[in-house]
Amino acid sequence: MTNFALHPQLQTDCFCLGRRGEITVLLHRSALLPWFILVPATTVIELHDLPSPLRAALHHCADQLGRFVLAYFACEKLNVAAIGNVVPQLHLHVVGRRTDDALWPRVVWGNVAAAAQHAAPAVAAIATALRAQGGLD
Repeated sequence: MTNFALHPQLQTDCFCLGRRGEITVLLHRSALLPWFILVPATTVIELHDLPSPLRAALHHCADQLGRFVLAYFACEKLNVAAIGNVVPQLHLHVVGRRTDDALWPRVVWGNVAAAAQHAAPAVAAIATALRAQGGLD
């Protein structure tokens, strides 16, 4: 898709880990939680409007990423959501949660203030592990 560009807010808030087919895989800068964001290469803004093949690819990517998050970060729960109120570009949040995390049981959206960011070596290690698991091209 030639018109696809990552929304500026996502560029500000996230590290780009890479791509999985037509889906960009992002890691939120906040180190409070394992918070990933999947962005399909489309100008469509609603999940139900995605063409079936891209919707299936996004779903598969979210499933695979969810399994990775649960195992790699020893999480107990996943929060998966496509909200789009602040960032209108279609994107899917995949957030690992634990009962001992800093925000439990509240939602992460709107509750992450100035938190420590992931260090570059941690981001690289996460990307390497995700790639080894097949979650990145």
